[in-house]
Amino acid sequence: MQAELSEHAGTDRRAERPESCLSLTINGPWGHFRRVDGNTVKATYRLPPRTTVAGLLAAIAGYERDGYYDVFDRASSGIAIQPIERGGPPDVTAAIPRTMNLPENSLTTSNEGMKAVNSRGRVTVRYPDPNADRQRINYEVLVDPAYRIDVWLDDETAYGCLRELLADGRSEYVPSLGLSEFLASVTYHGEYEPEPLTHRDCVPVESALPEPDGLVPSRDNPHGTERSPGDMTRTCGPGEFTGRRTTEFLRWAYSRDGSPLDVSDADAYRVDGRTVVFS
Repeated sequence: MQAELSEHAGTDRRAERPESCLSLTINGPWGHFRRVDGNTVKATYRLPPRTTVAGLLAAIAGYERDGYYDVFDRASSGIAIQPIERGGPPDVTAAIPRTMNLPENSLTTSNEGMKAVNSRGRVTVRYPDPNADRQRINYEVLVDPAYRIDVWLDDETAYGCLRELLADGRSEYVPSLGLSEFLASVTYHGEYEPEPLTHRDCVPVESALPEPDGLVPSRDNPHGTERSPGDMTRTCGPGEFTGRRTTEFLRWAYSRDGSPLDVSDADAYRVDGRTVVFS
């Protein structure tokens, strides 16, 4: 229920700074991060939600579908997201990716359309009827999306495993930018020691802001905002796992034209010559 969801609940969750973080770029020709606040046109977020980035990193590390929430929750990890230009320098913020609509003819693969019960009461799965009516749906997709990701984990074993796989250029599962059809390329930049900024004055930040309360608006530096899932947990029934649910939303601010955002009183860090804020 919406009333039970928290927003920015983990702002003061960690007293000490992370000692090290991993930095990588994810990009591809297409991306689609489905918005959860609509049910007509398949609209997309401009930034990958924190839960999506966690799922992509968990896919690289080889976690099961719902087996990584504790490792990547906001109490024990941090993720910074910076839009960059695909094929450009990995340390320069770019304008947010443009979008376009792609129509798709969909054939239902729902459980009711794919299962049957035989004479002995057993459920069998069958292929969907290729002659059934299709429904045309418009997907709003991102064109040439690319993001610089910085991530730290409290779990040393999980952190070491992810670092080893990234350094070797390997992935246990195929990473994607939202939809499984939109495959992602991953470039590992290395391991860095985040340097906390010692002053609390206004600073230019290259990454997106997960808690933009300190954002200083500027007429010459337009920004956009969006609210997307920030944390998830498993939901359990009597004796078994039944699903997952969002426990927290984050309100992100991002630069529309690629200029750094001026922020005051932010928990910002210097990583590889860039100023970022972890969520």
